Amino acid sequence: MKASANLVALNTIVRREIMRIMRIWTQTLIPPAITMTLYFVIFGKLIGSRIGEMHGFTYMQYIVPGLVMMSIITNSYGNISSSFFGAKFSRAVEEMLVSPMPNWVILLGYVIGAVVRGVVVGALVLLIALFFTDLNVVHPVITFLSVLLGATVFSLAGFVNAIYAKKFDDIALVPTFVLTPLTYLGGVFYSIDLLGQPWRSISLINPILYMVNAFRFGVLGKADVPIGEAFIVMLVFVAGLSAVALHLLKRGIGLRS
Repeated sequence: MKASANLVALNTIVRREIMRIMRIWTQTLIPPAITMTLYFVIFGKLIGSRIGEMHGFTYMQYIVPGLVMMSIITNSYGNISSSFFGAKFSRAVEEMLVSPMPNWVILLGYVIGAVVRGVVVGALVLLIALFFTDLNVVHPVITFLSVLLGATVFSLAGFVNAIYAKKFDDIALVPTFVLTPLTYLGGVFYSIDLLGQPWRSISLINPILYMVNAFRFGVLGKADVPIGEAFIVMLVFVAGLSAVALHLLKRGIGLRS
């Protein structure tokens, strides 16, 4: 009976999150598609024609996996941080916390909703990329797992951000000053093999580098880091951020007035 009730609660949160995404699709799906199209035109076509090949691929082919993963992680992060903070602002979170619903159901429901948005946006961006270049997915399973883990990591990070945020401006601080720099320095537009020391070693500290390269390996069969290390890094972040998020929910930090 308890498992059935938890399933109903989980389904309710997930359905609400997906309906929210689709209800405001002009804000959740169209802007990232337009932004990535501009990236393809400016970086892929205009600048890429001057750069030439990178690791045996055209520059456009090389940056597509990075841009797709960038759209996945930014939209997963943005979806859950804004949605959960909105629930805090309207006091809906307090109602969930006092209900018989376990904390892991609350967390999983919001994470699934954010992952769905990230995957949908990523698929849309990948579809747009096919108008600019040809792609053959070399390792479909690795591609799918890297998308799933990458979106989950930043969904959990967005959840933690939303818990600590006290006003809407706090939601934008991390994406602006942390997420964006890490993304641009995460090997989206270049191979870290082109970097000298100490920048190459510094780049290896960036978790986004491993997510981008795991996805790039799945699509192109080429990566700057061992694929095993990439998945270990992502799994460690999933486990660590999940533990932090559940602890914060249990303590009610930033949630109970």
